[in-house]
Amino acid sequence: MTVYFEDIRIGDSAEYAKTITEADILMFAAVSGDDNPVHINQEYAEQTMFGGRIAHGMLSASLISCVLGTRLPGPGTIYLSQSTRFKAPVKIGETVTARATVTELDPAKRRVKLLTECFVSGKLILEGESLVIAPAKPE
Repeated sequence: MTVYFEDIRIGDSAEYAKTITEADILMFAAVSGDDNPVHINQEYAEQTMFGGRIAHGMLSASLISCVLGTRLPGPGTIYLSQSTRFKAPVKIGETVTARATVTELDPAKRRVKLLTECFVSGKLILEGESLVIAPAKPE
């Protein structure tokens, strides 16, 4: 459901949660071309500081796109920019919850700035900021 710019308020938020599977990581590697062995090779990954395979950071970040494009503002939203700071890794089987919270509104341009965060078991693993154009109410 689309939330039109005229109905958005500072503090509004929405979430999407997904449990990350091995298939998700392999498909993301195939689509992105990022076949870094820390993501796809268990023996290699066991020798890293993570002690095992981790999901691509951008796989977690992509869940923010789901929130913006399907929940807040939702269908018709135009993604303009995203800043992202990765705080902790995500392992296979962990559930990532992406949250976007409205922090600023620009009525002249229908732009919405949102605090974007991802969590695993309540721990912040990613933080950033998105800027989008929200759809206007049909006249």
